[in-house]
Amino acid sequence: MGCWDLVAMVTDCTLPQLPRPRVRAARLPGCPRVMDSPNSQSLNFPTTSRAQLRPLGVSIDDSLITETKNTQKRKLSQKRKTLLSGSFSIGGHLSPWPRYISDQTILHNRKPCSDDYRKRAGSLQQPLGTTKPRYLEQLENYLRKELLLLDLSTDSAQELKLQPYREIFEFFIEDFKTYKPLLSSIKNAYEVMLAHQREKIRALEPLKAKLVTVNEDCNERILAMRAEERDEVSMLKKEKMNLLKLIDKKNEEKISLQTEVTKLRKNLAEEYLHYLSERDARKILIADLNELRYQREDMSLAQSPGVWGEDPVKLTVALKMARQDLTRTQMELNTMKANFGDVVPRRDFEMQEKTLKELQEQLESLRDDYEEVRKEHEMLLQLHMSTLKERDQFYSELQEIQRTSTPRPDWSKCEDVVAGGRDRWHMLAEGKNSDQLVDVLLEEIGEGLLREKDFFTGLGYGESIPPFLRFDGMVENKKPTKKEVVKLLKNAWKERITEEQKEKFPDFFFSFLERHFGPGDAMAWAYTIFEYIKLFHTNEVMSQFYAVLMGKRKESVYIKQMETIAQLLKEMTNIDSQNEGLLTVEQLSTVLRSAFPFKKDERIQELMETAGWHPSISNADLLDYRMLFMEDEEGQSVPFVQKLWEQYTVEKDEYLNELKQELGLELKEEVTLPKVREALMNIDPSLDKQTLNHYLRQAFQLPMTEMPEEGEEREEGIVTQLQTALEQLQMNDIRRMGPREQEPAS
Repeated sequence: MGCWDLVAMVTDCTLPQLPRPRVRAARLPGCPRVMDSPNSQSLNFPTTSRAQLRPLGVSIDDSLITETKNTQKRKLSQKRKTLLSGSFSIGGHLSPWPRYISDQTILHNRKPCSDDYRKRAGSLQQPLGTTKPRYLEQLENYLRKELLLLDLSTDSAQELKLQPYREIFEFFIEDFKTYKPLLSSIKNAYEVMLAHQREKIRALEPLKAKLVTVNEDCNERILAMRAEERDEVSMLKKEKMNLLKLIDKKNEEKISLQTEVTKLRKNLAEEYLHYLSERDARKILIADLNELRYQREDMSLAQSPGVWGEDPVKLTVALKMARQDLTRTQMELNTMKANFGDVVPRRDFEMQEKTLKELQEQLESLRDDYEEVRKEHEMLLQLHMSTLKERDQFYSELQEIQRTSTPRPDWSKCEDVVAGGRDRWHMLAEGKNSDQLVDVLLEEIGEGLLREKDFFTGLGYGESIPPFLRFDGMVENKKPTKKEVVKLLKNAWKERITEEQKEKFPDFFFSFLERHFGPGDAMAWAYTIFEYIKLFHTNEVMSQFYAVLMGKRKESVYIKQMETIAQLLKEMTNIDSQNEGLLTVEQLSTVLRSAFPFKKDERIQELMETAGWHPSISNADLLDYRMLFMEDEEGQSVPFVQKLWEQYTVEKDEYLNELKQELGLELKEEVTLPKVREALMNIDPSLDKQTLNHYLRQAFQLPMTEMPEEGEEREEGIVTQLQTALEQLQMNDIRRMGPREQEPAS
């Protein structure tokens, strides 16, 4: 067999035939060797070591490979000696099979494995009477024998099946020394790739097991959730049945109670008639008893012992004279009856007339009372109907809430989450409802997230972005404490109050930051403070600064409120002649009524209660008025100052509602400037001209130069929507300047 024939068998392609020198092969133990020839140098290919053919990502220990190679070489050498113990060449030469091409044929300018070459070579590959070389037959027999000895029922059957082929290829490489580097490189490349694939398979095996485990866990969870849902559905069905039974029971009770009420009404009517008849019978009986008593008295007088002792003649004369008097009296009585039967005495007439007038007055008053009661009854009926509707509506809402609402949260769980532990959480949660507690918890969570964030993303340069936030890029988070932010905002307010207020508030804020931190850090501080005041809306200083900064409230509101608090403290200090910080309850009430003359009594009472007054103390008891104006480290005011701000907000809302009712328009309707002027004067007659014009300018957003005087024609042309006007007034400092005049009684 020629060397090119062997290469053609390995690469599965036809190679060009070169002149084959007739050289006897030296018979070495185990395999034939291709002898060197003059043309052998032209057949050598560049070779590389096995270490150079390793693919990327695969690391192989060189010492382990060398040791494994030596062991395999020893085993293969022994098998090769056994396999090739007999001679497999004929006459000491290499086997010529398949030999069908002339030794002197040389193909010039032909590419191996080309279509033309294959066609030419295919026409010559039909030798007659050729047999396989003995070496090839021994290799094939060895392969069949090894394959039959393998146990292919195990999991590693493919690995075992590959081993005989690997050994045959090793024999092949060892017997052909000339091509040994190239064939070894090919074999090593395949071996490295197989090792790489084995490592990948070995790495994927745990993932496969994990995937199976996760799949089983998910199936178990799905089954558990379905079981829970079935239990919950069955429980809800049972509850529904119980409620339906309860409704049926209540309906039956209602029907039975209605029947009982009807029966009781019937019995009451019968008893009433019975008592009426008994009353009449009692009167008749009393009259009969009186008559019998009178008759008995007459009989007792007639049977008196003194009468029987008189003279009979005298009694006869007296009887005769009495009868004559009786006859005369009877005649006079008859005459009087005939003449004055229809006449009554003047005294009785006057008494009856007086009684009649009194009864008529009572009747008129009763009629008026009846009309009032009738109107009240109609109002109560309407109120009753509306109450019934509200009751049904509330009941429906209650059912819906009971169906959809969640259980009341257990706020004590927040004690271990909030920084500061139980004591700080109790301090934060004191006197707050669930909605306020949610705000507090969100602020605590937001503060933690702000501290974890190192940079803010700039909002850009859009027109909707506030001027002090216009920046593109990353901005550093300065991470100040809440106390530092409050202190910084208070300093900003102090500078704002002392300056002439020539620039807008957002521009002033950025200028303030540049003066305190320099132009380089001003933007970082602007973003940091903006995020803080946007988050802590329960803090009075931060929330009011945020509202003014974003244009939701005028700064005059905050300034006026601070001036009011300072003036109130000043008045209390003036009354405290001893400068002890104490005032009596009566003095505190006097100061509050003097500072707020238009507040209602109940609101003055609220301020007194917030200051520490309660019914059990007397007017002479002392209160520490300085404690009413204290603030904590984070700028949070005491309840007294908070109550003042709350009452100011409520009074402003009431003032604007009175204005809306006075105008009598819907929010979407338009209103003119004269109508608003007239309505303001009606609800607050004490308004001076300057304050009135200020309110009108704010409502209609007019500059001072464009504000028309009262009575000008262009007043009617100034129109705005009522909702817009009320919103503008809500943003400004609006207060009542005097009491509203009472309408005269009709």
